Order: sequence, then structure tokens, then C-alpha cells
Amino acid sequence: MKASELAKILGGTLEGDDVEVFACGGLEEARPGDVSFCKDPKHVRLVESTKASAVLLPPEWDKGAPCAVIRVADPNRACMAAARLFAPPEPQRAPGVHPTAIVDPTARLGEGVHVGAYTIIEKNCEIGDGAVIEAQVFIGEGCRVGARTHIYPQVTLREGTVVGADCIFHCGVRLGGDGYGFNNGRREDGSVYIEKIPQLGIVEIGDGVEIGSNTTIDRARIGRTYIGPMTKIDNLVQIGHNVKVKGYSGLIAQSGVAGSTEIGYGCLIWAQAGISGHIKIADGVQVGPQAGVPQTLDGSVKYVIGTPAETMKDFGGRVLLPKMVSKIKAEIKGIKERLDSTQEAK
Repeated sequence: MKASELAKILGGTLEGDDVEVFACGGLEEARPGDVSFCKDPKHVRLVESTKASAVLLPPEWDKGAPCAVIRVADPNRACMAAARLFAPPEPQRAPGVHPTAIVDPTARLGEGVHVGAYTIIEKNCEIGDGAVIEAQVFIGEGCRVGARTHIYPQVTLREGTVVGADCIFHCGVRLGGDGYGFNNGRREDGSVYIEKIPQLGIVEIGDGVEIGSNTTIDRARIGRTYIGPMTKIDNLVQIGHNVKVKGYSGLIAQSGVAGSTEIGYGCLIWAQAGISGHIKIADGVQVGPQAGVPQTLDGSVKYVIGTPAETMKDFGGRVLLPKMVSKIKAEIKGIKERLDSTQEAK
């Protein structure tokens, strides 16, 4: 494809040679024939050294480039659109049930549903119109899956799980396993006992939720564990029983949320953050990477980091203070040495 043709499709303007482009690549790994992008002037050196044949840049970019330039309003989105043009088409799953799948006669499948090889759908399940259930998926008794939801291989939906429309579950997602609930103590004779607390609730997933590979969401002890609409969950996230995520939030890799915690609308929980149980995170709050949150965040602060979690101002002051003291000590020592040298010279 000519760069001029790509520019027209993307709604941009071409500057420089009308080169041929065949694929998309990052600035550092791009090769001749690739188109790349940059939206931040702080990456100017990557642009200057790229081997891409063309680069997508914002209108205000004034740093130049060693190749053809396509100016677009949003280089990031434009590169995504370009990648779709060059990528091979996604596999299309034809409606129907694979001969090796086991679908209980009481299960109700909507129009245009695809059920892949070796998948099991137990009794009294409902699968919405146009849903795609890939190979080796287990859908337990009484589950409901909304229209156009796409479930990739080796996903498990335990009994009673409710899933909305237009969801995407990547490989290895586990919904509806038992939460961590145990009673322990000592009997009158001094022996220790541990009793399992029955987990009798369900998991409910709202419309438009995407869940990454090998993420687990526990069923409620009673009631429901709820993930609200348009929430995006990364790989390897753990969400405990009776957690409620109101919606439009993000939880990034290896973060964990303990039981009965409530996360508001528009929150972002960064990688490896840990949130204690029975607390609330207010709408719009961000919990930084590896932060530990032991208590409710009421929204008066919109970003916390560290363990225990605190504001960026407090965190920065605490971390930087020892360095500042060391720097001041070194400066004082240098001043003292210069004074001593001056006095000796006299």
C-alpha cells in the first residue's frame, strides 16, 4: 500500500516520499516497509533513529523525521487502524455445535451460536445469540451467557455464573470458584479445627467486560460477586468473593482484591496492587503499582502509591527526604573543607 493511500484512509496528510508500506512496527524494531507512530516529543530520539519507512505524527510535531511523515490528529489510534488493515483476518467461527461438544438437551442456544470442540455446556444453561464458545470450555449448570460474548479456549464458568452481552474472556479465565472462606479455632480439648464456609452465591459479569488470561473471580459467599459494565481486567488478576466493581474500571496484571471490597466507577488498579477486604474505593481513584491499600479511599485523593498506600506528595517526601539530607550533608562537608583550606592558606 502506498503511504498516500494509507494517509487518505486515516484522514491524515502525507509529507515526504510516497513510499510503500506493508506492516506496523514500534519505532525501535521497525524495518523498511513498516509504518510506526509517535505522539510524545520526549521520544524524538526514537523517531530520529527509526528504520520505518513512514511514521505517524501529530500536527504540532516540529522535530522532523528521517522518513515519510503522515500527520494525524491521534497517532496512537491511527496506528491501531493501520494495524487492522495489515493484519490477517481473524478466524470466523461458523454457527453450529462441534460433534465432540457435549451440550445438555435442556441448554438453550440462541441463533448463530458457535460451540467448539470438546466444550461442555451443562443443563439449564442459556447462550445468547451470536455467542462464540471456543474449544474445551466448561459452562456449568444454570449459567447464562449474553449475546455476542466470545469465550476463548479452556475457560471455566462454574454453576450459576451470569455473563452479559459483548464480553470477551481470554484463555484460562476461571469464574465462580469458591472464595477463601474458613472458620478456625480450638475445641474444648485444645485441638485445632478449620471449617470451610460454604460459598453459595454466584458471579455476575456486566455487558462489555473483557477479562485476561488466567484471571480468577470467586463466587460470593452469599449474594453475588459483581463486575460492572465495560470493566477491563488484565491477565493474572485475583478478585475475591463478594467484591463489587461498579463499572468502567481497569484492573491490571497481578493485582488482587480481597473479599467484600467495593470499587467505584472509573477506577484504575495498577499492576501488583493489593486491596484489603471490606473497604471501599471511591469513583475515579487510581491505586498505583505494588501499592497496598488497607483502608477505605473516599475520593479526596485520586492517586495513591506505596504500602500502606499514601498520596504521591507524601510518598515522594518520605522516599526523597533521606536523599535530600545526604545531599545537604555532602554540600555542608564541601563548604567546611573549603573554609578550612582558606583558613590554612592565611
